[in-house]
Amino acid sequence: MTDFETLNSSPSEDEKIEMDRHSVALMMKVKSGDMAAFEELVEIHQSSVIGTVAKMLGNPAEAEDIAQQVFVRVWKSAGRYEPQAKFTTWLFTITRNLVFNEVRRRKRKPSVSMEEREEEFYLIEADHTTISPDDSALQSELEEAIDKAVADLPEKQRMAVVLRRYEEMPYEEIGKVLDITVPAVKSLLFRARSQLKESLRQYMEE
Repeated sequence: MTDFETLNSSPSEDEKIEMDRHSVALMMKVKSGDMAAFEELVEIHQSSVIGTVAKMLGNPAEAEDIAQQVFVRVWKSAGRYEPQAKFTTWLFTITRNLVFNEVRRRKRKPSVSMEEREEEFYLIEADHTTISPDDSALQSELEEAIDKAVADLPEKQRMAVVLRRYEEMPYEEIGKVLDITVPAVKSLLFRARSQLKESLRQYMEE
């Protein structure tokens, strides 16, 4: 059984610290108008930003558009940048604002891709091996149920899940990105898992 906080091949804490230091150094150069530093910064972080946006909006094409807006905002905000927190905290706060604005503008909930649905199923700690891969009808029904359950998560819960599960952020950093306390982050994650388990109860009883 896979716990939703089980992380595979995650970078070490030292690697994360070094990457953040490098990103901050690059951003200080960007602050001075260094385009090469900006391009390197984008190269380092664009996959994480695109992945997060895609999981929130459920559309790779839309994710690329929003990610581009994120980095445009980074460039335009460079003159006001001060390294008072982790670079990723600052970056994902910008990402959060643009994603939430987009979700509200379109008045629809996010969804996930077919590939990600199985990963999201781990969030409810269900034993998906009990689902026969040969039963295509049941598999299709399950995928639709997972898609709907995840799509029904409130945006803050979903963002907390994405940042924790996929970006491997500690509670403290998630709290800074979402502008909430650590206990509130833990509460969001608990409620998200509880809602997913309730929505998919019928598939977990077998």
